[in-house]
Amino acid sequence: MKKLIEGIVEFRRKSQVGYREAFGRLATGQAPDTLFIACSDSRVVPNTFASTNPGDLFVLRNVGNLIPPCDKHGHSISDESEGAAIEYSVLNLKVSDIIVCGHSECAAMRALVGDRNTVQMPNLKSWLRHGDPAVDRLRSGVVLDFSLSEHNQLSQLNVLLQIEHVKSYPAVKKRIEEGSLAVHGWWFDIAKADVYAYEDAFKKFVLIDEEEAERIMQRAEK
Repeated sequence: MKKLIEGIVEFRRKSQVGYREAFGRLATGQAPDTLFIACSDSRVVPNTFASTNPGDLFVLRNVGNLIPPCDKHGHSISDESEGAAIEYSVLNLKVSDIIVCGHSECAAMRALVGDRNTVQMPNLKSWLRHGDPAVDRLRSGVVLDFSLSEHNQLSQLNVLLQIEHVKSYPAVKKRIEEGSLAVHGWWFDIAKADVYAYEDAFKKFVLIDEEEAERIMQRAEK
């Protein structure tokens, strides 16, 4: 708490003037082009590793970057917060991209590959069920990168599972079919501070360097 308060004072002293014009424009509304779904982990900071500014991202964060799928009626099967964020960003903000971003050394993924009965937090234990299909895939032998530890392998598979869950929402389906929305999978390696994007053509996550960035941008322009 002390660090936060000191940071606010520091912001007022050194940075507020530079940001005042930008925030003045944002005060009347927002127009982000991307819904960014990430884990609540304090080490995962999208605005830092993606060099974005206030107003660029509509961010949804929770434990394990999990998205409960919706049922046949288009209603979330679990907590409605994630579904509400998806609907609002897609229907009201008209975002053109949705990014599901997992990360290395995720405690939620460690819990999923461990003994769930040892989790002494009932809400967390229940919440993690939205990652169970990814565990099943891992146990059946599906691995994207054999160089990773088991929980990191699961973290990557979980990104792909949550993309499927995101696409189960009618609003997302409709926009994808219209060609006005794309859903992407990213993975952040904390130790290396590197970001990877899932490439379906290669069936793996690829480091976002200059070459991969060009590949992504070319697809976006089509």
